[in-house]
Amino acid sequence: MSSLPQYYTILNVSPTATADEIRGAYKRESLKTHPDRLPQSATPQERRRATERFQAVADAYYVLSDPARRAEYDALFRSRPSSAFTDDNASEFEQDQASSSFFSNFSNFFQNATGTAGAEGTEGTQARPDANNVFGDVFEEMLAPEVQHVRPFWAWVGGGAGGALGYIVANIPGAVAGGFAGNRLGAIRDAKGKSVAQVFGGLNSAKKAEILRALAFKVLGSMAA
Repeated sequence: MSSLPQYYTILNVSPTATADEIRGAYKRESLKTHPDRLPQSATPQERRRATERFQAVADAYYVLSDPARRAEYDALFRSRPSSAFTDDNASEFEQDQASSSFFSNFSNFFQNATGTAGAEGTEGTQARPDANNVFGDVFEEMLAPEVQHVRPFWAWVGGGAGGALGYIVANIPGAVAGGFAGNRLGAIRDAKGKSVAQVFGGLNSAKKAEILRALAFKVLGSMAA
């Protein structure tokens, strides 16, 4: 049997982390690992690895963000020897592989740990969460301040404001990045009747990357990929 995933380690939080701390950690880690932030020059292998990491981060948040799932995961953790889980110094690849195999045995692990079987999935197994759906909910929250009031001129205002903010933070390069990102966020506000995630999904990869970079700048304090 493969090692079990250390979900607190994947999210870089303590086992005693609060629900808000876990949600904040997911925002940071999902923005760091989102495949759409990769440059156009990224290789297929780099994209595959980023996708695997993004999925593992979503798995961790799916389990730890729900009180019942988290309680069962903690019970499982206490009931098994430390050797059953990935080592604290395990590579990201090893952590991702452990998470990949976790959901095929999800209900069995939980039944052994707490006496209850998983209710989702088929044939007694727990369906693995869709990483994009997990991200969508938090993505909406992160962009909420930008889309609360729809106005037809926000794309232009967003571009100007973003450029000014970018110039203050990082001079000319910051102005260019901030202006473009602000314009795209403003355009989302102009899309009446659509969710942020829905509009985002319809953008091309370059525009997605700029919005994710803008969010990373806001959440992580960095525009780096």
